[in-house]
Amino acid sequence: MNIKLLKRSLYLTRHGESELNVKGRIGGNSDLSERGQNYAQALAKFVEQENIPNLKVWTSELKRTQQTSEHIEAPKECWKALNEINAGVCEEMTYEEIAVKYPEEFALRDQNKYTYRYPKGESYEDLVARLEPVIMELERQKNVMVIAHQAVARCLLAYFLDKNSEELAYLKVPLHTILKLTPVAYGCLIEEINLNVESVDTHRERPKNVSQTRSQQEALQTLPTT
Repeated sequence: MNIKLLKRSLYLTRHGESELNVKGRIGGNSDLSERGQNYAQALAKFVEQENIPNLKVWTSELKRTQQTSEHIEAPKECWKALNEINAGVCEEMTYEEIAVKYPEEFALRDQNKYTYRYPKGESYEDLVARLEPVIMELERQKNVMVIAHQAVARCLLAYFLDKNSEELAYLKVPLHTILKLTPVAYGCLIEEINLNVESVDTHRERPKNVSQTRSQQEALQTLPTT
């Protein structure tokens, strides 16, 4: 049962654009790009201007989230549970490389993105279980800014917005954007705040053809534009 005990607001954002984001590569532990560094500065300015009382900032263990929080003047806490989904053998690969090297795996993930587990890695279902302690603690907190990753942000959003598993895996969480979640009588009100720092697009929609016999062109039909 989702009892939604979240008080005040949760500020959810992804890390600033990373060097691997620019190259279209997933996972890894790279530094921020120049534009990502600009976002870190803009985020700190936003926090200062908003003057959010008793704000806490939570990051993952990965460099790109910690670098994004660097200029924010607030207590910070690092959570291993907030690390990005483990892509296993596909870490630091591009979608094109995965489609060529592991075409069957690429198709299987498109068939059921929520339950699909990367070889030697994780699934969204695994990630949801990993995030349970984070969610339970968030419900006890007041104002928290969570600086995390695309898959992690999707799981948190799905929980607080009551999205199902199929919706969860394709929720749009753009870079350089803050999603402010505020409790209301019927659930959570969401406000999207764009800090106007350019970045690449990392969102890939589910392609129409998810068959393991599809062509490479069909498999890559919904690649994000950079």
